Amino acid sequence: MQDQILQVDENMLETRLDRLVSEKVEQLLNAEADEITGAARYERTGDRKAYRVGHYERDLTVKAGTVTLKVPKLKGALFESAVIERYRRREQSVEEALIDMYLAGVSTRQVDDISRLLWGERMPSQTLSDKLKGVYAQIDEWRNRPLERSYPYCSWTACGTSARGAGRSRT
Repeated sequence: MQDQILQVDENMLETRLDRLVSEKVEQLLNAEADEITGAARYERTGDRKAYRVGHYERDLTVKAGTVTLKVPKLKGALFESAVIERYRRREQSVEEALIDMYLAGVSTRQVDDISRLLWGERMPSQTLSDKLKGVYAQIDEWRNRPLERSYPYCSWTACGTSARGAGRSRT
């Protein structure tokens, strides 16, 4: 029976998952850099629009945790990626999960504790407040939108009481 027990080394799994995520994202970033410069890395061509001048490391929090990425630096062009927005430190789904927690009634402090527990990084309360302002604006816009037609509805209330007496129950 002992030989059928599956044991998983959690640290090794997390390390490999982080490496896999960062490698795939870096491949996408390098492909975008090739497109912006008009040439592949180390390729010599007269059609080149910009030059690579190395990379810088940047942390990004994703569902799998925090990964460190090597983002290409360019000379002669601004590197703006469609994969990662400029100055974004968290994947959109991570931010949406934090906002959903808050809207579900979880306090700001608990959101901070949960984010630290899940992703090893806290979301500053000011950032959460700024994000929520945008969410609340969208909710208010939806609530105050003009209705194009009438929507009939029915509403009723009921009050029921029960009493016991003489061996019987009456409602």
